[in-house]
Amino acid sequence: MPRNGKAAVAKRPCFSAWRARVAEARVLIVGDVMLDRYWFGDVERISPEAPVPVVKIARSEERPGGAANVARNVAALGAQATLLSATGRDEPADTLLRLLDVERITTSFLRDAALKTTVKLRVIGRQQQLLRIDFETTPSHELLAEHLVQFDQLLDRAHALVLSDYGKGGLAHIATMIERARAAAKPVLVDPKGDDWERYRGATLITPNRSEFRQVAGRARDEDDLARRAQALRRELSIDALLLTRSEEGMSLFSDAGTLTIPAQAREVFDVSGAGDTVIATLGALLAAGAPVADAMAIANEAAGVVVGKLGTAVAEPDELR
Repeated sequence: MPRNGKAAVAKRPCFSAWRARVAEARVLIVGDVMLDRYWFGDVERISPEAPVPVVKIARSEERPGGAANVARNVAALGAQATLLSATGRDEPADTLLRLLDVERITTSFLRDAALKTTVKLRVIGRQQQLLRIDFETTPSHELLAEHLVQFDQLLDRAHALVLSDYGKGGLAHIATMIERARAAAKPVLVDPKGDDWERYRGATLITPNRSEFRQVAGRARDEDDLARRAQALRRELSIDALLLTRSEEGMSLFSDAGTLTIPAQAREVFDVSGAGDTVIATLGALLAAGAPVADAMAIANEAAGVVVGKLGTAVAEPDELR
């Protein structure tokens, strides 16, 4: 990568070159899990009660969401995924366990009857999302403290740690997790949320999107200003690398080596839900397998291009990557 801060164009590595190593890689995912529910139907009239469409539901689907979708993407690439999270003792948590078991994901759920497992219900009509309803509560501090006991046991076997922060309260001890993982020489990848990035101090790699980055660093005037802001923020927080996902503008990686930018894959965008999960999952699987960050970034960019062409939270299969 260039050291003058100017953007460069990365070569496109092949996932197949890393596939065997990925199959041996073990990734620990910790974060906020949720159940994504989809109700599909037809819209044929407007309600007489209010100016809203009436959806006649024809079918429904359920998929793991949040950190569970990250784990699902890790497993889809062939890596060994272990998921640590807090859930309720309720039907959505039971459903999540069943779905994740089918996809060969090892789960360690701390379950509390006082907690409601997060559910996102989406109503789809004519292939467009019409409404989303969220059901959620914040886990107790005592329950999350138990995370650290399980975390230490699971971290010992992992080659990489992915922290998926959805702002649902499940990562109250994230700073401690980062510190312990780095002390164990394990790469730590964080998908951030909110404007308090001090809690991510010391991470190996952080993966904000444009909106999340602007919330913390402000709006950049141009590419040079963007690089300055990203590098300053990264150094302030002692983060090895910052990977900025930029939708149609691709991705930019900021590190001590400078700036590396790659264009987005030329694909039709159908649904961007969960694309960030796919990016950090692919990065985690590749880094756990020993791949250079630049190679992992390029493959993650391609994987994101695959999932945005699918409806809802989805995964990129190895055969879909060049």
